Amino acid sequence: MTEETKDYKNTLNLPATDFPMRGNLAQREPKMIKQWQEENLYQKIRNASKGRPKFILHDGPPYANGNIHIGHAVNKILKDIIIKSRTLDGFDAPYIPGWDCHGLPIELNVEKKVGKPGKKVDAKTFRDKCRAYAQTQVNGQRDDFIRLGVLGDWENPYLTMDYKFEANIVRTLGKIIDKGHLHKGSKPVHWCLDCGSALAEAEVEYEDKTSSAIDVVFKAIDGDAFFKACDAEKNKSPVATVIWTTTPWTLPANMAVSLHPELEYVLVKAETPVGNINLLLAEALHESALERYEAEKFTVIGRCKGSALENQLLQHPFYKRQVPIILGDHVTTEAGTGAVHTAPGHGQDDYIVGTKYGIDVYNPVGSNGVFLPDTELFAGQHVNKANDAIIETLKENNVLLKFKKIKHSYPHCWRHKSPIIFRATPQWFISMKQNDLRDQAMQAINETQWMPDWGKARIEGMVENRPDWCISRQRTWGVPITLFVHKETGELHPNTQELISSVANEIEKEGIDAWFSKSAEDILGDDAANYDKATDTLDVWFDSGVTHASVLEQREELAVPADLYLEGSDQHRGWFQSSLLTSVAIRNSAPYKTVLTHGFTVDADGKKMSKSLGNVIQPQKIFNSLGADILRLWVSSTDYSAEISVSDEILKRTADSYRRIRNTSRFLLANLNGFNPATDILDEKDMLALDKWAVAQTLHVQNEITEAYKEYNFHIIYQKLHNFCSEDMGSFYLDVIKDRQYTTHENCTARRSAQTAIFHIIEAMTRWMAPILSFTAEEIWQQIPGKHSDSVLLETWYENLFDLKTNDTMNFEFWTTIQETRTHVSKQLEQIRVDGKIGSSLDAQV
Repeated sequence: MTEETKDYKNTLNLPATDFPMRGNLAQREPKMIKQWQEENLYQKIRNASKGRPKFILHDGPPYANGNIHIGHAVNKILKDIIIKSRTLDGFDAPYIPGWDCHGLPIELNVEKKVGKPGKKVDAKTFRDKCRAYAQTQVNGQRDDFIRLGVLGDWENPYLTMDYKFEANIVRTLGKIIDKGHLHKGSKPVHWCLDCGSALAEAEVEYEDKTSSAIDVVFKAIDGDAFFKACDAEKNKSPVATVIWTTTPWTLPANMAVSLHPELEYVLVKAETPVGNINLLLAEALHESALERYEAEKFTVIGRCKGSALENQLLQHPFYKRQVPIILGDHVTTEAGTGAVHTAPGHGQDDYIVGTKYGIDVYNPVGSNGVFLPDTELFAGQHVNKANDAIIETLKENNVLLKFKKIKHSYPHCWRHKSPIIFRATPQWFISMKQNDLRDQAMQAINETQWMPDWGKARIEGMVENRPDWCISRQRTWGVPITLFVHKETGELHPNTQELISSVANEIEKEGIDAWFSKSAEDILGDDAANYDKATDTLDVWFDSGVTHASVLEQREELAVPADLYLEGSDQHRGWFQSSLLTSVAIRNSAPYKTVLTHGFTVDADGKKMSKSLGNVIQPQKIFNSLGADILRLWVSSTDYSAEISVSDEILKRTADSYRRIRNTSRFLLANLNGFNPATDILDEKDMLALDKWAVAQTLHVQNEITEAYKEYNFHIIYQKLHNFCSEDMGSFYLDVIKDRQYTTHENCTARRSAQTAIFHIIEAMTRWMAPILSFTAEEIWQQIPGKHSDSVLLETWYENLFDLKTNDTMNFEFWTTIQETRTHVSKQLEQIRVDGKIGSSLDAQV
C-alpha cells in the first residue's frame, strides 16, 4: 500500500453508538410502554418519591363516551408534562386519572341497542347496560391515553360509577343539605325537549336561530290613569302598552308586563295597523318602534317614569285575565319597546321579578313541549308549531302591531344542537343566596391563582350572575337524589341526614340500585305513607363537581385543596365552577390553589375542527404514524393559553424539529464511545476552557428550562431545547470539538475533557426532554454509559453542572465574543466560497 492510499480510519476515534438515527417511534413506543408496565414504573416512581413534598394535580374526568379526540390528547399530555416535571423537581406528584360515567349521552347510546327504559327494557337492566357500556368506553380511552405516554395509576382510576364513588356523591349531597344550601322550587330551567330533562348552565350553547319577532298590544284597563301619570291630555282613543318578544309561544303564560322604574316613557298618539291608539313606549325606542309599525302620523302627548305606572292593569291579548304592570331592573332599551312580556314560568328574569310581586309561576307546557290539556285555545299543540296559531289569534283580536322573522342568538342543547325552552318545573336547586354561597364563592375565586389571569374575571362574571344551580334531572342512569318529601308540607324528612347516611352505605355495597330497587316502605316503614320518595337523579356536573370530596379526600396519596386543576377554557362554566360551588358549600374554600386553562384545537386557518370541513386530526392517526412523541412535542411547542393550531403541515414541521433534537442526542451519545464515567470523568479544574463553557452553558439553559416548567411555559422549553441543540451544540460546540475528539489519543486529557462535558450535557438534556419527549428520553437514557436508575423518569434535575467563574479570563463574555467572531468569519468565508475563490472553508488561510 502506498502512502497515498493508506487507510487512516483505524487511527481515528470515530463516534459510535447503538442509538439509531431514525426514531421509528410508532414501532418503538408500544414496546417501551409494555416495558414500563412490566416494570410497574409508575409505582417505582411513587416509591422513590415517598417523603418528598406533595404536588397534587387533580384530573378532571373526561366523559366515558367515544374515542378520544385531539383536545383530549392536548389535555392529558399537558397534565403528564406537569406531573413528570414536578417529579423531576423533587416532588411526590401522583396522577390518578378519572372518568365521568353517568348521564344522557350514555343513555342515548344504550337506548339505540336495547330501547328506552320502561318500554322495551326494565330500568335496572337498562342501568346495568349503561354501566357496562361506560366501562367499555373507559377501557378504550384508557388504552389511548396510555399510548400517548401518559403515566398514572391506570389500574386504579376513579370512576363516578364506582359504588364507593356513587355513595360519596350522596354523602356530599347530605353535607350540602346540612349546610342549608338545598331547596326545592318550581323555577324556569333550561329544558331540552329531545333530552326530556332539565339542563345545566354548562350544557347550553348559543347558536343563531330564526324566530318570529312580534309587537303586541296590551290595552290599559284604566286609560285615564295613564293620561294622568303621563301628564297627557285625554282623548277618546284606547291606551295600551306594547311588548316585543321572539317567543310568541310563551304568551299563554303571560302574567305581567315589566317596565324599568327609572326609564323615561312617552305616551304617543298614533295611527297604527290596529287603529288610532295611544301607545306607551320607552322614549329611547319610540321612534324606531313607530317606524317598525309604519305609523306615519304620531304625536308625543305625555311622558313619565316607569315607576309612575306600577300596578296598573292591562288586558291580556287573547285571554280574559288582566295582568299588572310591574317594575324590574332587567328591562333595557337595547331592543324592543321598553316593556317586557313577563311569564315567570318561562324565564329566569321573569321568575325573579314575578316572585317579588307574588305572581304565580304558571307553566302550561308539558315535558314533551306540548301545551297541557287545560291550556285555553292551544291545548295539545307543540310549542314549535303553536307560534303560527298564536300569531293568527293576535291578528284576529287586532292586537298585533308587527310580525317579522329575525335571526338571533338563542340557547341550544349542547348534545342535540336543538333549541331549548325555558320551562318551570319542580326541581332541586343549590341556592346561590341561601347562606351566602355566592359571596363565599366570589371570595374563594379571589383567593385562587388563575392562569391566564383573565380566567379570574371570566369565572367571577359567571358566578356573580348565575342563577341557582338546578341539580335534579329526570333520567334513569344517574346518582339518585336520596330524599323523602312530606306529601302535605313539602318538607324533608326530619331524619334526612341519618337516612342519607344509611342509603349511602347501601349504595357503597350495591350501587345506585340500592335506592331505585327499594320502595319508600322498605326504607321508612310505616312512616312511608306520609312521604314521597324522590325519583330524580343528580346533574352529572354535580358528580364531577364533588371529586374533591370523593377522590382528593378519599385517596391516601392525594390531598385537598389540590395544587392544580387544568382543563380547557370552557370549564370556567363547567367543572371549575361546579367544583368551586360544592367545595365552598361544604368547606367554605375552593378545592384548588391554582387553575390553569388551555385553548381549543383549531386547524392551520384557525377554523374549528369538524367532519364536514374535513379538517379533523385524530390523535390515533398521529401516534400510529409519526409517534406519540411528535404529538407531545407539538403540544409543548404551542402557546396553549390561546387557540392551538394543528394540521398535517404543522406536525411535519414538528417532526423536523424532533429530528434535530434526536440527531444532536445521537451525536452526543456517539462521542461517549469508550467513555466510562466511573474512571474517565475529569474534575472541573482539569477540563479545557471550551468544555467548561459547554457545561456552564448547559447549567444556564437548565435554569431557564426548569423555571419555565414551574411556570407551565412549555413552548419556551421547546424553544430553549431546540436552540440548545441547533445553536449551542450543533453550530458551535460539537462542531469545534470534532477534530479533538477524532484525532487525539482516546485517553488523553483533551478528549476526556470533551467527553466529560458531553456526559454532563446528555445527563442534563435527557432530563429536560423527559416530561415532553418521554419515549425518546427513555431511549437515550438506556444508552448513556455508567450506572444509573432504571428510568430517567425516576430521576430529579441533574445536579453536577457547574458555572464559569466571573473573574475567569475565559468567562461568558469572552465566549460570546468568540461565537460572534466565528459567526462573522463564517459568513465571510461563505461569500468567498460562493465567489469561487475557495472550495471550502478548509482551503482558507490566515
